[in-house]
Amino acid sequence: MNKDRLTGLDASFLHIEDGSAHMHVAAALTFEGAPPPYEELVQSVDERLHLVPRYRQRVAFVPLGQGRPRWVDDPHLNIRYHVRHTALPEPGDEDQLRALAGRVFAQPLDLDKPLWEIWLVEGLEDGDGGERFAVLSKTHHALVDGIAGVDLMTVLFDTQPEPVVPPERGARWFARPMPSGAQLLGEALVERLGGPLEAVRAAGGAVRHPRRVLGGLAASAVGLGSFVSSSIRPAPSSPYNVEIGPHRRFAWVRWDLPEVKALKDELGGTVNDVMLTVVTLALGRHLYHRGISTEGLELRAFIPVSVRDEHGPGVTGNQVAGMMAPLPVWAREPTTCFDLISEAMIGLKQGGQAVGAKALTELSGFASPTIMSQAARLATRGRLFNLVVTNVPGPQLPLYLLGREMIDFVPMVPLAPGQGVGVAIMSYNGRIAFGLTGDWDAMADLDDLAGDLRAAISDLVEAAGVGAKKKAGRSRASA
Repeated sequence: MNKDRLTGLDASFLHIEDGSAHMHVAAALTFEGAPPPYEELVQSVDERLHLVPRYRQRVAFVPLGQGRPRWVDDPHLNIRYHVRHTALPEPGDEDQLRALAGRVFAQPLDLDKPLWEIWLVEGLEDGDGGERFAVLSKTHHALVDGIAGVDLMTVLFDTQPEPVVPPERGARWFARPMPSGAQLLGEALVERLGGPLEAVRAAGGAVRHPRRVLGGLAASAVGLGSFVSSSIRPAPSSPYNVEIGPHRRFAWVRWDLPEVKALKDELGGTVNDVMLTVVTLALGRHLYHRGISTEGLELRAFIPVSVRDEHGPGVTGNQVAGMMAPLPVWAREPTTCFDLISEAMIGLKQGGQAVGAKALTELSGFASPTIMSQAARLATRGRLFNLVVTNVPGPQLPLYLLGREMIDFVPMVPLAPGQGVGVAIMSYNGRIAFGLTGDWDAMADLDDLAGDLRAAISDLVEAAGVGAKKKAGRSRASA
């Protein structure tokens, strides 16, 4: 297949997108010190753009819907269109930054241009009168998933205070000519005719390595059954699953990674179990405060899982599957909630749901684009899950932009049709950031949900006794 052809999963994010659901991932990043001059940032991005060639390309759609779109060079590439410049009004506090992020993240990316933007935001204060600045980044989900996003981030930023001179760019870049509609259609038809040949090659591989193939098929079959069975019944109705509009709210909550690991060690689960527990407790609180009964209520979260192999890092595009995880919002006692989630996640992993979901995404490569488009929309409108919760491990060392240290990296997950709220979690340099995305109307109380998340964290820390142990440790140390 043409390496510039979007995979079935990548293309599905284009099919899902409409006037209200914009399928880009995003982040709000804050930095210490004065902002760099805008022209200096533009030059820095331009010097590194050859390391991420997709950032120079746009999507070209095949006429008559006879094939998946492909990436083509943008002959009108203008870095200053993609690297933008703005400032917060005084006093430049975090509330104003969150409001700006919500407005920027609510704007769709132009499908006739490369699918990314970077916003330099001046005028941010640190609360003590010091100067900071922010960067808002947006990249379409068709281009990158969370794990690849970490790789791209390390390309665009430095791991030391002194900026590193990027590798030699070589010859000046010139865009390849845009293919005509006839060329796009012809390529797609040739590739579709080549599908049977690929099937023959795969069959030959099966004959040579029958045990390996049968083992993989068995694992995929079991996982596929687990994934499909979890998706037959729709997720329960909730205030989070309503018709959404195009506008967004954005909020965030911070947490220390060492405390998360202490909880994981104390309670005997994983870091992801801790994350899902505090999200579940927060949602239970939020629903209670809205006057909604949570008795016996178990919401369902879609948890993206990376399926990149050892060759995956550095490769753009989506290589993710997912699991449908139960969120027992009825469980108000923190350690009980944790035990339920930990046990459920063990069962999902043993059942191979992520393997089954990956098998489905691979099968989508053989479906006609029209069928894929309808399937993608039906999947989001069938309420298979109540919300998306992502948890991406980020770099545990400081990153720098033109000599300024990054303090926070707050991620944003897009809202699909019928999804009023989403939670994105990212670790960076010893800290955890929860990025909460909400539909403007359905989640007018998104800041309340952020407060409920902080309260849930405190409740779990207290219930596990981690906070008391930390205080005792500090007392002994000071003695």
